[in-house]
Amino acid sequence: MERLKGAFIVGFLKLFALLPFAAAQRLGAFVGWLMWKLPNRSREVTRINLSHCMPELSKTELDDLVRRTLLDTGRSMAESACAWMWSPRKTVGFIKEVEGAHLLDEAIAAGKGVVGITSHLGNWEVLNHWYCSHASPIIFYRPPKQKAVDELLQRQRTQLGNKVAASTREGIISVMREVRRGGAVGIPADPEPARKSGLFVPFFATQALTSKFVPNLLRGNDAKALFFHCLRLPDNSGFKVILEEAPEALYSADELTAVACMSAVIEGYVRRWPSQYMWSMKRFKKRPEGEKRWY
Repeated sequence: MERLKGAFIVGFLKLFALLPFAAAQRLGAFVGWLMWKLPNRSREVTRINLSHCMPELSKTELDDLVRRTLLDTGRSMAESACAWMWSPRKTVGFIKEVEGAHLLDEAIAAGKGVVGITSHLGNWEVLNHWYCSHASPIIFYRPPKQKAVDELLQRQRTQLGNKVAASTREGIISVMREVRRGGAVGIPADPEPARKSGLFVPFFATQALTSKFVPNLLRGNDAKALFFHCLRLPDNSGFKVILEEAPEALYSADELTAVACMSAVIEGYVRRWPSQYMWSMKRFKKRPEGEKRWY
């Protein structure tokens, strides 16, 4: 059954990628509109997450943000399908603006390792192509359940000669070694980790179990940490990539300080582009002791 699911998903992605970019986006937005109109898990999870994280929103404001988020989620799905199937050069061509590119150039020139930190905001697949066209990083990722999809993603995400590392013991070790030898890595910082691998820190109006991996990776190394995000432009014509130096607190020897700093930076980005965040992700499954489960 998993093999059949995988084959269906791969076939669907290939069909999506045959469309022009604007048409794929519109179709993705239509899928998002259906998620808004019809009862489904994505709509439910999005509403639960937003109601806890932004309790200050009125019902009307919450409904509007859920709607806009699901439309953008659909767009992200369509864009990602194109990014997986197209050549990296074609995908990168839709990046209209880049802010802070010199930070990556300077970090690479220093030869002390680059830790690129991102989140599920905007389009991380387009961002991967941009990053890999300017460096040769190891991209850390959580593999999908379907083997055929995983094989496709590994193949497509390494078109520019970079490597990928799954979130396994072996993958973690390969990322650590790359940083120690002065190489570059890319890490999504917002997937919920195992309890032993994270700390509860503030994220909007709640506490979120957040990975300690990046702060631990930076500790004891001379690596440079940069935040990377690829945001959809207001007219949906393409993207803007933003790079930002990590605050000094991220390098703190105090684990809680460092993890809270990372969470705060990501929150700052999400507050600016709230509908482009993947609120349909079950980001808050694990709760602090004594707190009721959300899902």
